Amino acid sequence: MAAANAPITMKEALTLTSIGINPQFITFTNVTMESDKYICVRETAPQNSVVIIDMSMPMQPLRRPITADSALMNPNTRILALKAQLPGTTQDHLQIFNIEAKAKIKSHQMPEQASPCTSEIHLMLQIVVFWKWITPKMLGLVTQSSVYHWSIEGDSEPVKMFDRTANLSNNQIINYKCDPSEKWLVLIGIAPGSPERPQLVKGNMQLFSVDQQRSQALEAHAASFASFRIPGNDKDSILISFASKSLNAGQITSKLHVIELGAQPGKPSFSKKQADLFFPPDFADDFPVAMQISHKYSLIYVITKLGLLFVYDLETATAVYRNRISPDPIFLTSEASSVGGFYAVNRRGQVLLATVNEATIIPFVSGQLNNLELAVNLAKRGNLPGAENLVVQRFQELFAQTKYKEAAELAAESPQGILRTPDTVAKFQSVPVQAGQTPPLLQYFGTLLTKGKLNAFESLELSRLVVNQNKKNLLENWLAEDKLECSEELGDLVKTVDNDLALKIYIKARATPKVVAAFAERREFDKILIYSKQVGYTPDYLFLLQTILRADPQGAVNFALMMSQMEGGCPVDYNTITDLFLQRNLIREATAFLLDVLKPNLPEHAHLQTKVLEINLVTFPNVADAILANGMFSHYDRPRVAQLCEKAGLYVRALQHYSELPDIKRVIVNTHAIEPQALVEFFGTLSKEWALECMKDLLLVNLRANLQIIVQVAKEYCEQLGVEACIKLFEQFKSYEGLYFFLGSYLSSSEDPDIHFKYIEAAAKTGQIKEVERVTRESNFYDPEKTKNFLMEAKLPDARPLINVCDRFGFVPDLTHYLYSSNMLRYIEGYVQKVNPGNAPLVVGQLLDDECPEDFIKGLILSVRSLLPVEPLVEECEKRNRLRLLTQFLEHLVSEGSQDVHVHNALGKIIIDSNNNPEHFLTTNPYYDSRVVGKYCEKRDPTLAVVAYRRGQCDDELINVTNKNSLFKLQARYVVERMDGDLWAKVLDPENEFRRLLIDQVVSTALPESKSPEQVSAAVKAFMTADLPHELIELLEKIVLQNSAFSGNFNLQNLLILTAIKADPSRVMDYINRLDNFDGPAVGEVAVEAQLYEEAFAIFKKFNLNVQAANVLLDNIRDINRAVEFAFRVEEDAVWSQVAKAQLREGLVSDAIESFIRADDTTQFLEVIKAAEDGDVYHDLVKYLLMVRQKTKEPKVDSELIYAYAKIDRLGEIEEFILMPNVANLPNVGDRLYDEALYEAAKIIYAFISNWAKLAVTLVKLKQFQGAVDAARKANSAKTWKEVCFACVDAEEFRLAQICGLNIIVQVDDLEEVSEYYQNRGCFNELISLMESGLGLERAHMGIFTELGVLYARYRHEKLMEHIKLFSTRLNIPKLIRACDEQQHWQELTYLYIQYDEFDNAATTVMNHSPEAWDHMQFKDIIVKVANVELYYKAVHFYLQEHPDLINDVLNVLALRVDHTRVVDIMRKAGHLRLVKPYMVAVQSNNVSAVNEALNEIYVEEEDYDRLRESIDLHDNFDQIGLAQKIEKHELLEMRRVAAYIYKKAGRWKQSIALSKKDKIYKDAMETASQSGDRELAEELLVYFIEQGKKECFASCLFVCYDLIRPDVALELAWMNNMIDFAFPYLLQVEVGRADWGMRLFIREYSGKVDELIKDKIEAVNESKAKENEEKDLMKQQNMYAQLLPLALPAPPMPGMGGPGMGGGYAPPPPPPMGGMGMPPMPPYGMPPMGSY
Repeated sequence: MAAANAPITMKEALTLTSIGINPQFITFTNVTMESDKYICVRETAPQNSVVIIDMSMPMQPLRRPITADSALMNPNTRILALKAQLPGTTQDHLQIFNIEAKAKIKSHQMPEQASPCTSEIHLMLQIVVFWKWITPKMLGLVTQSSVYHWSIEGDSEPVKMFDRTANLSNNQIINYKCDPSEKWLVLIGIAPGSPERPQLVKGNMQLFSVDQQRSQALEAHAASFASFRIPGNDKDSILISFASKSLNAGQITSKLHVIELGAQPGKPSFSKKQADLFFPPDFADDFPVAMQISHKYSLIYVITKLGLLFVYDLETATAVYRNRISPDPIFLTSEASSVGGFYAVNRRGQVLLATVNEATIIPFVSGQLNNLELAVNLAKRGNLPGAENLVVQRFQELFAQTKYKEAAELAAESPQGILRTPDTVAKFQSVPVQAGQTPPLLQYFGTLLTKGKLNAFESLELSRLVVNQNKKNLLENWLAEDKLECSEELGDLVKTVDNDLALKIYIKARATPKVVAAFAERREFDKILIYSKQVGYTPDYLFLLQTILRADPQGAVNFALMMSQMEGGCPVDYNTITDLFLQRNLIREATAFLLDVLKPNLPEHAHLQTKVLEINLVTFPNVADAILANGMFSHYDRPRVAQLCEKAGLYVRALQHYSELPDIKRVIVNTHAIEPQALVEFFGTLSKEWALECMKDLLLVNLRANLQIIVQVAKEYCEQLGVEACIKLFEQFKSYEGLYFFLGSYLSSSEDPDIHFKYIEAAAKTGQIKEVERVTRESNFYDPEKTKNFLMEAKLPDARPLINVCDRFGFVPDLTHYLYSSNMLRYIEGYVQKVNPGNAPLVVGQLLDDECPEDFIKGLILSVRSLLPVEPLVEECEKRNRLRLLTQFLEHLVSEGSQDVHVHNALGKIIIDSNNNPEHFLTTNPYYDSRVVGKYCEKRDPTLAVVAYRRGQCDDELINVTNKNSLFKLQARYVVERMDGDLWAKVLDPENEFRRLLIDQVVSTALPESKSPEQVSAAVKAFMTADLPHELIELLEKIVLQNSAFSGNFNLQNLLILTAIKADPSRVMDYINRLDNFDGPAVGEVAVEAQLYEEAFAIFKKFNLNVQAANVLLDNIRDINRAVEFAFRVEEDAVWSQVAKAQLREGLVSDAIESFIRADDTTQFLEVIKAAEDGDVYHDLVKYLLMVRQKTKEPKVDSELIYAYAKIDRLGEIEEFILMPNVANLPNVGDRLYDEALYEAAKIIYAFISNWAKLAVTLVKLKQFQGAVDAARKANSAKTWKEVCFACVDAEEFRLAQICGLNIIVQVDDLEEVSEYYQNRGCFNELISLMESGLGLERAHMGIFTELGVLYARYRHEKLMEHIKLFSTRLNIPKLIRACDEQQHWQELTYLYIQYDEFDNAATTVMNHSPEAWDHMQFKDIIVKVANVELYYKAVHFYLQEHPDLINDVLNVLALRVDHTRVVDIMRKAGHLRLVKPYMVAVQSNNVSAVNEALNEIYVEEEDYDRLRESIDLHDNFDQIGLAQKIEKHELLEMRRVAAYIYKKAGRWKQSIALSKKDKIYKDAMETASQSGDRELAEELLVYFIEQGKKECFASCLFVCYDLIRPDVALELAWMNNMIDFAFPYLLQVEVGRADWGMRLFIREYSGKVDELIKDKIEAVNESKAKENEEKDLMKQQNMYAQLLPLALPAPPMPGMGGPGMGGGYAPPPPPPMGGMGMPPMPPYGMPPMGSY
């Protein structure tokens, strides 16, 4: 069946790979499609992400980095559900996100698994194995045992719905659905097939009723719910359809079932339907994977895994269509509800859209299926075309049988409303009404109302009945239910009874003029604007505004404002609207309107702004003031407004608008009428110069009255005016008061010293002493020197400002001198006591300089006492040598318990100067500063200074004073007593010139006197630190060797020897012999480090440390013989061990082994083994290892013993040893023996431990190949097989090699290695034999078939094609493609490309290597499947060059795919255009310009004018003028006629006529002139015929061009040229036409008068009839619709007839038929039959 005529249309909506989806992710677990809106793909490489594809814009996928196990997009909205398992647990974490809002809606974490008996929650304790959006608000979750529903609304958790039945255990769940009412649920799974036929997948279904809480298990692969309205029911029934394919008793049964769920009691039920699903033989194991039901067409779509589509009718389960829609497996489908089809996704990534072909499905069902009833039902349900004749025929049959009810239902449900016409209404109206029965017309209308909405004509007819009976409530109900289609005519009808209802109808019908008129009648003018805007209507706004203005001025304002807010601007000019208001003196209304519309403050509204201000300044100044205050206008005439403001007394507004300084000065002096604050604000708008000028004028006019204003202005705008300018202004008028007030406000923000000084000066001159005191106390910015001098000169009675300045800025001596000189002693006392006692020393010093009496000074000091700082006071008195003045003060402080260091320092200095027992003070007073007092004593008595420094531990000062005065003995004693390392380092520093003198005193006096070990230790450590070894030895000999309290000290003896080792080694041996109480081991090690080996040996011998002594002999003295002698003397195992190790290091392996045996030492067996192996002394090693083996069980020992036996070829001992208990690592020993080529020994080991792999390799080395194969068979390892195989190949043992090879090639990874090994050694035939043998193996895999194909390609080409065809499904085609390409086997390569769907490469190969690869039929199959469009044109070139006789065949195949213009261009350039003429004829129906022109060119060359004219008529897309110009001079007459015909079609009438006249084809010329509609051309043609004497042609032309030729012209030409006889028929026709026109005019006038005369009579008759009908209707009421029927319905007017009152008049008969342009038919030769006139 052609795809265009198929009832189901398939198209590719999208390819997932084209938008970047990797094919590996196109699987059931990675791709989800919950609706026709979104596809969701989950990717795991190169990174985890989720791709969301919006089907409305599929080429713009949304990719987000998300890690999840599953992702589902909501069916309707951009909501994403994610599922992921928490790491390290079995819990599933579910989350729902709103992608647009970027917010998480809710989440849920499935609990951990638990025992089923714990609680009810155990039902949730499993992972979610399948989930799906069952509604836009609900997720269905399927676990291993249960099913849950999880709503996305609120905070609810998943709710369990039911448990899975047993038939779904161990099933893969593939779908879960619910019906629209959510009362029925179905779960579908699949499982492996039965043992008899495992490839047939088994399907299981669980149907669950929510209301009944019951489940039913069924066999089904796919299922779906549907709603269906059964005739006679007022509610939809729920149907379930499911498809199954099962194996029963060896027979496969495939069925489709449709069943009703929950039948409505007492209502007609849906009878169960079933149908067979027919699977072709090639699809025997195929099964349904999805089912979708089209609610639009009530069709069932069953989709199978292998791509079959079955289409069934839902109501009858009748098969409609079956076809394969995809060559690749389909794993996912989704309903496409908007088009009544479905989407399907296959493994290739194609997203296929299946839709109903509305144009062909009904003809298909009625024609090919011959099911007329189904065709009609489908057409009615889906409103589909194609059944019109059937429906009309059925309607007529029902009508003829008087089955009016059935006919009404058929008309109501007729597809595309083909029976919903006025003819149908008239047909029902024409039926006589039977008494006691419902009239057919009302049955028809009742059926229409039940089924849906009436169209415009039906609504009008029904409403006319209702209006006549005044039943408008029915109209209201029907309109509310949207049962009527509104129209202007319906509104006119209803308006006679209800204006409101009519308005609603007008609005729905969009009868805009009627709506506006209705709103105007109701005075709802605001609604006019709203409605007009909505529908885009433009009423007469000016008229409406005038109308409203007369009745409601405020309403007019509102209406005007609404107009101003209309889009596109106000339809009436603002100025016009304003004038309308002002003409009626509506100033307030005009102002309100203008204020609102002028809010945008646009420049073009400047005149309106001025206008509104002028109006109000004259009439309502306060309103104008408020407008100006708001600042909403900025474009009005400011000078004009300023003058009006000044006249109105609005001086502030006038100032704001004047722009000239004289005007401003004139107005500004009216300060009595201006608010001061407003005046101040106005100054802010002036420039600096103008502001200062105005300020001067104000001060000149009235300084006292305007001073505060000027001060306020200066305060506000000091930054703009400049502080200096303001100060100068006040100084100019000598107004210190103004200056004081101005600077007072500016002072806090200013840091200018001059400002602060001027303020102080102004305050002082205005008597503001407190302010002067405050500023001098708080300000930090005035010039202190300048201020001090001013205050001293001012001689203020209050000295506090001066005290503030001098105290803060350090002028205390000046202050003291000023106050003392001015006899203000009380201010001096007050300052010292209250203000700043800390400055009392400065005051005392100045008073001493001013020779003030001491009594006053002492009294002043005592009055302050403890508040007085002692140190500066002492310093001041000490500078003036008046320190004794403070004696009484200091003693008083001490008596009060003062511990102030400065008090005691001063007192100490007084005592030292007075020499009043200073030593006692220095040693007993704990409070003085030793450095200060010591420094004071240095020049007076150095010993006192030492006392002071010792007391304070002033090390540096004491060292300096003792060095300076040579008091080294005191210094030595002090240093020893201090025990301070830093002090010792300082005095023992080589840079100290007094170091030797100090050391002498330390050695001779200080240390001998000391009894403290700590002091001695500190001194010794200091000598060591200072690196004074000789001095230290000298010191230690005196302490240790000479009898002293420290002679036997352990540490000192150690120190003496160690120091001697470092400084004087010659003394070490003497000290060793003389001293006994030292650390022998430690000192011995130090001696070794100092290379005093004999001394060290002596120390170790003295302390019986024999091992250390032996080590010294071996390691340091390096005398092994002496060490051996020492070992024999001491006879210690440890010593022998050390000797053995040394011998081992020296390479004396045999001696070392003997020593180890003497020492009975087994610890060094590893070193011994290594040395023995290096020295090849395996016989001695055997003895040693046997000794070691008696003491320890080490794998290494036993292993080395076996190896040693092997090295000395004692294989028998090896066999005996391994049979004995041992801990040898036999695998390692065997490997070692193998690596060192000791194959016989290795063979014994491998055989014993059953290491067949190693044994096989070892036997290979021994050339024992049969044994190696047997061992390899036992090992059964690929590596072993390979080693044995390769060895057999090298040894040319091909039989054994093949045995091994068959065990290798079954492993894919090793196959290539074996093949290369054989090929590298030239064993091609043997390799092919091996591979051929491998084909029959049970474990034969694709690699074997592929490798054999490669070998055939390389070495046996004749077998290659047969091999490919036999095993094409088991080959790795890409690999074999490469091999064939390398070996240039083009025929086989082409076949492989076809099998691999690489059609582009197949086509390229055929064309590039056509001698071997080309086959015409095969190439046609290939070329239609290529993806690269360029290959089409390459194929055209290929066939043109090599097979031109077949090129049309190829082009016909490619006709739907190639660009015809390009093909024609190729052929034209090649010069073989005629070659493809059949192809161009076949595709000319596409009306392509290049094809048309090429064919026309061929027809011209072939002089085939018939085909040329046919081509021109049917296909107009070509250069018409070019072709006409080309053939207008052709030698054939018919060709020239074609040229004239082309000119005529192109509208070039003159050229066409000229060409026809030239060839004397007058008929063509006359027809062209007639069709041109050009009177001038027609009359010129008449003249031409007269000139040529063609009288018959003249007569014919008059008839052909009847409508164009003017009668007077025709008559004149005929008269002048004596052709009246030939023109007479034309003139008769003209007269007849005029008579007919006069008659029509008369009848029209007469009919109009008749209509006017009988109009009144008709109205009266209608009124009387209406009354009679009402009375009769009351008696004949039977039902609601019978109330609407009058006694007799008027018969419908016949077409073309007008009755009274219809206004149509009399329609004249149509003009007689004429040939050409309205004339009678022409007889042959263009002449009319004269007898007819």
